[in-house]
Amino acid sequence: MRRIMAFAALSAAASAGAATQSKQPVSIDSVWTGTKCQQTVALDSFKGQVASTDLAARIMMASRAHDVRWVPYGKEVKLRRGANRVTVQLDQENKVSSAVCG
Repeated sequence: MRRIMAFAALSAAASAGAATQSKQPVSIDSVWTGTKCQQTVALDSFKGQVASTDLAARIMMASRAHDVRWVPYGKEVKLRRGANRVTVQLDQENKVSSAVCG
């Protein structure tokens, strides 16, 4: 039941988009155990948002990843298939430009 409620809250937050950012707290314990990172359209809704710990938790919920790797502007990294993390590329203003599994 707790997972259903967390998923419903995530769906509502993701559908709200960047224009109406909610300040609903999300804990690290909200990520499902035993899951792999899933590339979903929900990750696109984070583009343009400023990097923060709250944003990291919401990205982890949307992707079901267990780790977030922040990549500063101008730095290149290799993505590893099957990695249970989401890689978030930032722009010059410390805003999300992309979020992908790997």
